[in-house]
Amino acid sequence: MLEPRRNVPLAEFTTWRVGGPASWILEPESVDETLEALQWARANGHPCQVIGAGSNLLIHDNGLPGLTLSLRRLQGAELDSNAGVVEALAGEPIPTLARRAARAGLRGLAWAVGIPGTVGGAAVMNAGAQGGCTADWLEAVRVVPIEGGESFELGRDQLEFDYRHSRLQQGDLLVLSARFRLEAGHNPQELRRETNSNLSHRTSTQPYTLPSCGSVFRNPEPLKAGRLIEELGLKGKRVGGAEISNIHANFIVNTGNATAVDIDRLIGLVQDQVEHRHAVRLHPEVKRLGFADAA
Repeated sequence: MLEPRRNVPLAEFTTWRVGGPASWILEPESVDETLEALQWARANGHPCQVIGAGSNLLIHDNGLPGLTLSLRRLQGAELDSNAGVVEALAGEPIPTLARRAARAGLRGLAWAVGIPGTVGGAAVMNAGAQGGCTADWLEAVRVVPIEGGESFELGRDQLEFDYRHSRLQQGDLLVLSARFRLEAGHNPQELRRETNSNLSHRTSTQPYTLPSCGSVFRNPEPLKAGRLIEELGLKGKRVGGAEISNIHANFIVNTGNATAVDIDRLIGLVQDQVEHRHAVRLHPEVKRLGFADAA
């Protein structure tokens, strides 16, 4: 059994580099260790909060009570290049999996190469980019109830996928692994070119030199959140150390000394101004933890 650590700053576990301490934290490296961690939390009466790579995540400066279960070390994947089946553990970085699939001649994940998240997080959020998304290729996930019970499989049709949404966002299940069914038999060189092109596009149009969480707001289709924010002249707007990126208006960056409250206030400011001007309420993709009004 892994030894839980106490009072560990969670800023090092988020791509925004903000967040107070976890009362307890565990970083399992296998499915068995993950199940043991859940059991430890239940046995000790601790609430359990699951995080992945810490992208699309805003943790309050006061930190989190109970056990924070970080799955970023729960990595590993098996690819069947003939059948097109990919099995990956929840903490496997989705860009790494995208590159491996391309090398194996498997088409379907090239859109994911620039997403700073994990397989589990992609399934929960129905992550997407470049016209593709997780729901297009995910066949099933293996999950376990956080409150106790045996692991079981949920098929794609049971996950209630929608734009940046899945049934997994209810928070009662932990994703252990996911199975994708990709298109086999493609030219690896062509897939690598597509993958590299997607990555180049993202790095040239989005801020990558300062900590961020990726896109902050969901697009209110057919409108684009970034364009609505930019039209208000909000690029460069700051609250404390948090700033709306001058490169892409749907990104909030940490200029070096931002707090979670700075970022949260800037998110609220953008929502209010866009709603006032455009009569559209932007909804964040970001999951907020430790805030009094967090779901």
